[in-house]
Amino acid sequence: MRVLVFFDLPVQTSEDMKNYRLFRKTLLKNGFFMMQESVYCRMVLNQSVEKNVIHTIRKAKPPAGLVQILTVTEKQFSKMEFLVGKPDEEVIDTDERLVIL
Repeated sequence: MRVLVFFDLPVQTSEDMKNYRLFRKTLLKNGFFMMQESVYCRMVLNQSVEKNVIHTIRKAKPPAGLVQILTVTEKQFSKMEFLVGKPDEEVIDTDERLVIL
């Protein structure tokens, strides 16, 4: 499964910027990668992990702005159509990244 996080946060004040940086840092620290600006994705193995990830995001959410979470299956995610551009080959977003070398 994939957990997708979409967010639109205010960045007018220094406090807003700090909240934005902390939220983004939390996403990266928890295994998310940036698909597009303000769209982050993480692979999860089961619903238990998904619940923990969502709980972490809820705790880290900033006080203002919009944060949305969507969970999709691997089959649904693989049907994503690229209208312009192509996937980033440097990002390992398959089960391969879970293999310990």
